[in-house]
Amino acid sequence: MVSLTTPNITFGIPAPDFDLPGVDGNRHTLADVRGQSGLLVMFICNHCPYVKAIRERLVDACREMEAFGIKSVAISSNDASHYPEDDFEHMKAYAKAYRFSFPYLYDESQDVARSYGAVCTPDFFGYNGDLQLQYRGRFDAAGRNPATAAMRRELVDAMKMIALTGKGPEEQTPSVGCSIKWRSEFSF
Repeated sequence: MVSLTTPNITFGIPAPDFDLPGVDGNRHTLADVRGQSGLLVMFICNHCPYVKAIRERLVDACREMEAFGIKSVAISSNDASHYPEDDFEHMKAYAKAYRFSFPYLYDESQDVARSYGAVCTPDFFGYNGDLQLQYRGRFDAAGRNPATAAMRRELVDAMKMIALTGKGPEEQTPSVGCSIKWRSEFSF
């Protein structure tokens, strides 16, 4: 497992469009999933221990953010031929088992991950209501460890700020996670 951190944010970059199949049997586009006050685009996968460590809290956080007009979408871009736990059928079971309240999409070509500049799982891209990038940080400081009650909820706090002001926090700590499992012809 290779652990990577996300690059620093460049505020205002527009969200790249996409049209991907979801585990719900529908196709989803950027326009379909955006919220009135913003959108959280998450690159995740089933097998990553960093994702597993936050998945229940992440589902709860996405439900909470909906009250602020923030919608969420999760995208898996890993090469399932080498990581079968991340294939589309396993994604369906995973989303059902953990009661995802957001679309879980499959980026088999890996084109969407490349267009966003995603590097790891989890990798978070927080957009305002105009779909301009305002957050590229971590979920919280726990990483793969259990969270404490006193721990600041960095992602949730940032997305609430974006919903209320249209701007993300100036100070952001990069996300850490497993590298996206690129197909060999697309390795970086």
